[in-house]
Amino acid sequence: DDVKKVEHSRVKTYSFAEILELGKNNLEKNKTKIDERTESIQEEDVCSIIYTSGTTGDPKGVMLTHKNFMSNAVESAKLLLPSTDIDLELSFLPLSHVLERIAYYAIMVVSGRKIAYAESIEAITKNLIEVKPSMLVSVPRIYEKIHSKVMEGIHASPPLKQKIFSWALKVGKEYYEAKTYGHGLSFLLEAEYKIADKLVFSKIKEKTGGNLKMLVSGGAPLMPEIAEFFAYIGLPILEGYGLTETSPVICFNRSGSIKFGSVGQVIPGVQIKIAEDGEILSKGDNLMKGYYGNPEATAEAIDTEGWFHTGDIGELDSENFLKITDRKKEIIVMSNGKNVAPQPIENLLKTCKYIEQIAVIGDNRKYISALIVPNFENLKVKMKELGISIDSKEEICKNSKILEFLKTEIDTVSADKIAKFEQIKKFILLSDEFTIEKNEITPKLSLKRKIINQNYHDSIESMYVVELSHSN
Repeated sequence: DDVKKVEHSRVKTYSFAEILELGKNNLEKNKTKIDERTESIQEEDVCSIIYTSGTTGDPKGVMLTHKNFMSNAVESAKLLLPSTDIDLELSFLPLSHVLERIAYYAIMVVSGRKIAYAESIEAITKNLIEVKPSMLVSVPRIYEKIHSKVMEGIHASPPLKQKIFSWALKVGKEYYEAKTYGHGLSFLLEAEYKIADKLVFSKIKEKTGGNLKMLVSGGAPLMPEIAEFFAYIGLPILEGYGLTETSPVICFNRSGSIKFGSVGQVIPGVQIKIAEDGEILSKGDNLMKGYYGNPEATAEAIDTEGWFHTGDIGELDSENFLKITDRKKEIIVMSNGKNVAPQPIENLLKTCKYIEQIAVIGDNRKYISALIVPNFENLKVKMKELGISIDSKEEICKNSKILEFLKTEIDTVSADKIAKFEQIKKFILLSDEFTIEKNEITPKLSLKRKIINQNYHDSIESMYVVELSHSN
């Protein structure tokens, strides 16, 4: 319909084939001028300015050179794409995002593979089946949603099907560990895995197009349980780490060398070290030229020895696998002086099938609270069991029985997993999701905490004002 409207309008339109032809003609017509411009480019010249997402402050223009991009793309491609059966990636991140930019350079420019672009985040499931990609580069939330859908289906299945699934996952774990850690594959285990794959794993893979061979995750921490699940069904996720300022890849897990809960080992040409306060420092050919028009911020980020201060807290194990614990600037300092890392708590609570989004609150406060967007689809199923009949999302979010039920769920999920002072004491349910349009999350679905705190200021204050009134 949109195509027909455009065709009948007065706007001059071009088909993709016509655009290619125009480009070809322009190339031939201006070949000398284009060659001169190409030859004049130096590797230290700025190739692109990409703005940071602004999750911990005002966005800054990161100046990335040709050398930054190409050194990162070449090394990433060598490690990620040695196999010829990885021929098509499905992508949904915008090209203004550095992870998508390097995926484009590594997959298409360096390796000569193809990329299909998803219609939208919401259409990914449909596009996976349509495109049948062999590779997916994504943020953890997409993998969490796939896992959640699978588990919801299993929990709603008859007991026999649940037992078969549990058995298959157990076999998948044994098979993965035997192959990865060299325990040796017995004939019986190989036979069991083939059955498990046919009965269970292949059905899950069909929902992702049936052709995926490589999954890559970045942009936020991937929960170890999610990584384990995908590895055991035969779709291991290669989790990595980097920032816009590092073009972006610093390190990632390699095929056959994955350590759950880590972001892998550094790639060639990149160095990292851990500062005394736990901050991750990095330098290499991938490090930005600086922040555009902001020498003060550049000097603050890159020290006199050339080390870039990432703002992330982490640790290296004995095999030099890096584990990220939190963002330095996101750490909540409570009024009692205790430090709380919000991301691990949020990731833990998102394993509850009734929670879609969550923002942990507590800076300069005496206890931890949260803003929670429920998974209304799952919650409505539970409401039937509880005998609650409400249609309005706003009313659902205020219903005392639902709030009581969710408090029990939160306490159950949190029990023995986090310290007592990190437990969610109070929470408010929100009827609307955090969205990119409201500037509350980034394209990679990271929370913009400053904006969320501003947008929900009154709601946040109400969780603490009530406490004060009780204590008077």
